[in-house]
Amino acid sequence: MCHPSLVDVQSYFMNLQDVICLGLETEDGKGIFQEDNWTHQQGGGGRTRVLTNGAVFEKAGVNFSHVKGKSLPKSATASRAYLEGWEFEATGVSLVIHPENPYVPTSHANVRFFIASKPGAQSVWWFGGGLDLTPYYGFEEDCIYWHQKASDACSRYGEGLYEKYKKNCDDYFYLKHRNEPRGIGGLFFDDLYEPGFLKSFAFTQEIGDLILKAYQPIVAKRKNMPYGERQKAFQRYRRGRYVEFNLIYDRGTLFGLQSGGATESILMSMPPQADWIYKWCPERGTEESALYENFLIAKDWLQI
Repeated sequence: MCHPSLVDVQSYFMNLQDVICLGLETEDGKGIFQEDNWTHQQGGGGRTRVLTNGAVFEKAGVNFSHVKGKSLPKSATASRAYLEGWEFEATGVSLVIHPENPYVPTSHANVRFFIASKPGAQSVWWFGGGLDLTPYYGFEEDCIYWHQKASDACSRYGEGLYEKYKKNCDDYFYLKHRNEPRGIGGLFFDDLYEPGFLKSFAFTQEIGDLILKAYQPIVAKRKNMPYGERQKAFQRYRRGRYVEFNLIYDRGTLFGLQSGGATESILMSMPPQADWIYKWCPERGTEESALYENFLIAKDWLQI
């Protein structure tokens, strides 16, 4: 199974991983990514890169993968049930960055490309991806900046895309059992094929290139802010929500596990430390309560 454009997509994704890792290492100034190459049991494989105990990033993982399989998992056929059981190739880059300083937000992003095929049928392809921000302590100017960069990226590809993909992100990164969003959102798109291959690929590259451009300035602004054990304790508590989402809802995690991917690479998204405290609530008027009151709510950040 092959596609004439798969090589171009894979080449871009591998270069994107290189660019992001270099940018994060430069911002950190101490930590170095360690690379682990792995092979998928049904074909393909990937290269996982993880930075731990850096000066800025407590843990950062940036994965590239290109895997093949004989049957698309259910997590990848949510909107295309008829593809269940088709052979597939999937390639992409995914990252999760857990900072040391609680005033620096965690960030997640990914870009991906799928091709599904079946004897006697025309192959089906689509792109997906997005990026979102999960602060522990909210800064309005950072949220506005993050969403403005996302809006600017979408504006070059048509009207209403930012609003559509922002809503997708808000809806997707939501912990139903907690009745709260994971963070302040960003963009989330899937099943992108209607504009045609070239435009769909170009938009995916736009979002891939945006990942570092949108996140790194926020890191640079917040990484030297003083903090203490109170802030670290709250960071660990909020990281517990991150674990809950990734293990219960995240389709990328489910796809990786269902398709026989490298478990260590799939779970590199987990924070190095997290806490669960029974029925804990922040005190009113504190920085911690402000996160819930002013940031973990539905908001149009471009109209502040």
